[in-house]
Amino acid sequence: MAGEWKTVTLRDALGAKGYIRGPFGSALRRPELKSSGIPVYEQQHAITGTREFRFYIDEEKYSTLRRFAVQPNDLIVSCSGTLARVSMIREEDPVGIISQALLILRPDTSVVWPKYLYYFMSSKRGYDSLVGVSTGSVQVNIAGRSVIEQTELPLPPLPHQRAIACILGALDDKIELNRQMNETLEQIAQAIFKKWFIEPTKNGKLPEGWREDSIYLAADVIYGAPFSSAKFNTKKIGKPLIRIRNLANESPDVFTPEIHPKGYLVKPGDIVVGMDGEFRAYIWGGEKSWLNQRLCVFIPKPGFSAPYVLYSITRPLAEVEATETATTVIHLGKNDIDRFKIIIAPDKILASFNRIAEPLFKRIVLNKQKSRTLAALRDSLLPKLISGELRVPDAEKICARGASALGGMEKCS
Repeated sequence: MAGEWKTVTLRDALGAKGYIRGPFGSALRRPELKSSGIPVYEQQHAITGTREFRFYIDEEKYSTLRRFAVQPNDLIVSCSGTLARVSMIREEDPVGIISQALLILRPDTSVVWPKYLYYFMSSKRGYDSLVGVSTGSVQVNIAGRSVIEQTELPLPPLPHQRAIACILGALDDKIELNRQMNETLEQIAQAIFKKWFIEPTKNGKLPEGWREDSIYLAADVIYGAPFSSAKFNTKKIGKPLIRIRNLANESPDVFTPEIHPKGYLVKPGDIVVGMDGEFRAYIWGGEKSWLNQRLCVFIPKPGFSAPYVLYSITRPLAEVEATETATTVIHLGKNDIDRFKIIIAPDKILASFNRIAEPLFKRIVLNKQKSRTLAALRDSLLPKLISGELRVPDAEKICARGASALGGMEKCS
């Protein structure tokens, strides 16, 4: 089988204009961004694979930046912050332009199957080709174009590329299905919370027996500890450490053997909030991990549930973000959280809501754990399939055994 493979450079696998770095900052200024129109793809779209947009441009601006527009089968690559994360533009994704923090790799489909290239660039070999280490430091940066384009790409015949992509894609499809299920479950829980606790207070008056009080009546807040960065490692020595960059994908990328006296181990189902940049509460679905500084966890007190606390802090978090006056990175402080006020309903109503919402959250966490298992299986198969070490039929058998206990998956034809 391996004898049928050949090795080409990435440049040979890209189209005529297959390498497109995002526009300079001066070409797309903040005042030009709109609340609707043609979307701007940001690095979070490469990191998480989601397609929820914050910024847009109008038709006039798009006409000047058309060369930065995405097309189906493009790979978008994150170039700052969390580096070298890759997402593929699907047929159903909206036309839009990339920001300065993204890179487009546009495959030549006569040479390489786009999904195969996506999986190669998502592998360790692909990641290593995308990043470079600055001389004399550990600062990691996106590699230069000349380095990236000379990446050696193992290339089986196109039918074999499609088979490899199909196997790995079946696992990803199951992960995506779990994500969509969780999105629906969250929407249901949020709709119930809104109906029960927001709508009754819309006129500014609280029903009899209700009151507005401190968040500390419903939850304890634990702040992350300042773990020593000198002890961070990627060799899985110690326990994983959650940093702000890990909240969206729930995959800590560093470990630490340090046991900090103020350390807190985040467990699945905990409500984790980032305190720099965009303030958003997450239901943690990753493995048990240390909580780093600039993060906090809200622990519900008896009588209150995780969904009640989560949706109660959504509004005060948004209010802090809206009133923050910092010109660079915005910060959430303990003083801000001390001022959080939430609606406290009578115990009977709280108990009824908890009975309905808590099972939804438990299902969300279970789906996340299943997805993590599927992702681990995918990541173990990926390098072996890309290198030709593992044959497609053998990989299909492994997938069948691993996925059957998690609800099964589609078989490649």
